[in-house]
Amino acid sequence: MIEFTLDRSSGVSTYLQLAHQVKQALRLGTLRPGDQLPTAREVVESLAINPNTVLKAYRELEREGLVEGRPGMGTFVRQGVAGPTLADHTRVRRGLEAWVRDARAAGLDQEDLRVLFAVVIADLAKEDVA
Repeated sequence: MIEFTLDRSSGVSTYLQLAHQVKQALRLGTLRPGDQLPTAREVVESLAINPNTVLKAYRELEREGLVEGRPGMGTFVRQGVAGPTLADHTRVRRGLEAWVRDARAAGLDQEDLRVLFAVVIADLAKEDVA
C-alpha cells in the first residue's frame, strides 16, 4: 500500500501531490490494478489534512480512470499507467545516480542540479517538437 508524504513548501496543492504520488507509484509498478488505496481517514490521520483534500485527489484519479471507488469497500486501482517497466526505471535511476555523484564531485550543489536538469529537459522537449 502507498504511504503518502507532503512537501508543504513545494507550492503544489496537497490534493495534486497525493494524485501525483499515486500516478508515480503506478508508473513504477508499486501500485497495480486491484490494489487498494489508503482510506481517506487513514490519510487524514497520517498527514493531518482535511478529508475533503483526500477525496478531491481520489475523485481526480477516478475522473482520469485510474481508480474506482467501491461503496463501503474503499478506493481501488483500476488500471496502470502505460510506460517503461520497473527494470527500465531501475537502470535509468542508476545512471542518474552516477550523474548526480559526478556533478557533486564537480562542485555542483542541489540547486545547480535542479537547474541543470530542468534546462536539459526543456532543451530535449524543444528537439522533440522540431
